[in-house]
Amino acid sequence: MRNLNQGKIPLYIIATLLFGVKTYIVYRFMFHIDLENSMQELILFINPFVSAFLIFALAVWFKKHSRQMKFLRYTALIGTLIVFANLVFYRSFTDFITIPQLFQASNAADLGTSILTLIKPYDVLLFADVIIIWYLSKKKQKVMITDYPRSGKVFALAMSFVLLAGNFFLAEMERPQLFTRAFDREYLVKNIGLFNYHAYDIVINTKAKTQKVFADGNELPEIQDYIDDQVRSSEQSELFGVAEDKNIIFISAESIQSFVINNNVNGQEITPFLNSLTEDEDTYYFENFYHQTEQGKTSDSEFLVENSLYPLSRGAVFFTQGQNKFNAMPEILKEKDYYSAVFHANNKSFWNRDQMYESLNFDHFYGEEAYEVNDTNSIGWGLKDKPFFEQSIKYLQTLEQPFYSKLITLTNHFPFELDEEDKSIEPYDSNSNTLNNFFPTVRYMDEAIEQFFNQLKDAGLYKDSIIVIMGDHYGISQNHNKAMSMYLNKEEITPYDHVQLQRVPFFVHIPGHGDGEVKSKVSGQIDVKPTLLHMAGIKTDQDIYFGNDLFHDDRKGYIALRNGDFISDEYISTRGICYDRQTGEPIEVDEEEDQSDSNTALKNACDPITEKVEKELGYSDDLIYGDLFRFVDFDKLNK
Repeated sequence: MRNLNQGKIPLYIIATLLFGVKTYIVYRFMFHIDLENSMQELILFINPFVSAFLIFALAVWFKKHSRQMKFLRYTALIGTLIVFANLVFYRSFTDFITIPQLFQASNAADLGTSILTLIKPYDVLLFADVIIIWYLSKKKQKVMITDYPRSGKVFALAMSFVLLAGNFFLAEMERPQLFTRAFDREYLVKNIGLFNYHAYDIVINTKAKTQKVFADGNELPEIQDYIDDQVRSSEQSELFGVAEDKNIIFISAESIQSFVINNNVNGQEITPFLNSLTEDEDTYYFENFYHQTEQGKTSDSEFLVENSLYPLSRGAVFFTQGQNKFNAMPEILKEKDYYSAVFHANNKSFWNRDQMYESLNFDHFYGEEAYEVNDTNSIGWGLKDKPFFEQSIKYLQTLEQPFYSKLITLTNHFPFELDEEDKSIEPYDSNSNTLNNFFPTVRYMDEAIEQFFNQLKDAGLYKDSIIVIMGDHYGISQNHNKAMSMYLNKEEITPYDHVQLQRVPFFVHIPGHGDGEVKSKVSGQIDVKPTLLHMAGIKTDQDIYFGNDLFHDDRKGYIALRNGDFISDEYISTRGICYDRQTGEPIEVDEEEDQSDSNTALKNACDPITEKVEKELGYSDDLIYGDLFRFVDFDKLNK
């Protein structure tokens, strides 16, 4: 160990310290990771150094000094690029990149200015340690090389694994069953670090890929029994058949959240038309309706609506399982001779829609090439909503009736750009440009939907249709909590508040119906498929799904989020805390009386539903990863 005897610090140690400090700064001050106690603080501090040492210490095994230096240089660069990519991704989605999302890279070409707004000038400082390591490896190579005997190399490797084991031990103490209940990626990064999380993600992705190969359909009876016992209702809802032979026009409203409904900004209504629908006698408005999307965002919302299955926790089904067999709503509606079409003025391949829509059995997809798009009628992600609806009407009029049509809007999409002449209200004034610009684009979409209602009337399609409007996912992420707390007049956005902000508008408008009302029951996107099929007069006794008819009183009573959180009639469970849904207060236990039966029951109030949620998410994953619908002959079952 010549270098150490001479008092020199090997470069791999310096690289470990520099990279560890940098990564910790990113964890602590750029990622918004919640730290609840001193143990979490300690784990978050040590895990970047443990990960860095595990990788950089491999340099001691290179016999040639030039290769050792080259390894350290490029490892530092690649590691920094991984941190930087996760940081940019996190700024948009408050989440971390997964392996399946790397297969969605074809989406990047369509992101445009969205990515540019997420890159900050000071991000260049992330590469400072890379520059230092490159300089030292070039100019100080002779005094910073590592020339250990074999025993020293083995010791360095052993020390790496000892540190890693210690990190994992502390993580398991802090979060028992961390790896078996890993719905929440933040917990993984917080406890084992970004790079160990990525290694874990590779293992899980490999396991998921093999699941389809070994699936044989024997998994289905258990899943079907669960659905029959816990999900499916034996009786028909009060609105069964109300939309029979009527067109179903579904509007996927981009990035709108329920907090804008019946709310103001700068003294003006944000959504005057949607507000009027909440009081319309022909409209049902669901005020406690939650989006349940994950990394696939809009594509996840589509998957939920068409299948009543949960999205995957990693990546998007539209990409990773686009060729699977499904029993989706367009296919089932064919029983009633429905023609199905999707309208979206964007690249057909974005989110792999052109392939996935075939798997879902849509009859036609009107993509970007079906529209006249130019510089005056487009902004941000593409065609503005008003010309989008206007140009879509001519296609709707040509569809064979009854039809099921889905129209996906674009304008209210991050980074919420809008021409001045299209702004009907002024932006909000806060420290978040994202939130500030959100309100004018929401108002523009509201005006576009009102215009579309009138266009349907002029085209003679209004009376023979039901119109469904649904927010696809959140628009304002946790990164803007400070501005959101200011707008909502709260001291802070608590985990309870964050879950409540996942509510999105859901309207069912039935012209001439007359019995509309505001529904307060907990509901979500998983419920849309059985609801619309029942309204169309189609029984779902043989289908496999996890939602409930929204108009049926016999319901599960809870909505599961993809990360394992849930909302029930009484509770909200998030981040391991059980909240009273009405008051927002955590359900606490008096430690002195903790052993009593009553307090044990109170302490575990959320546990019974948590078990069901984990089971449902697991069953849904089995159906998707195993491609289990290929083993079911639904035509035979229905007959």
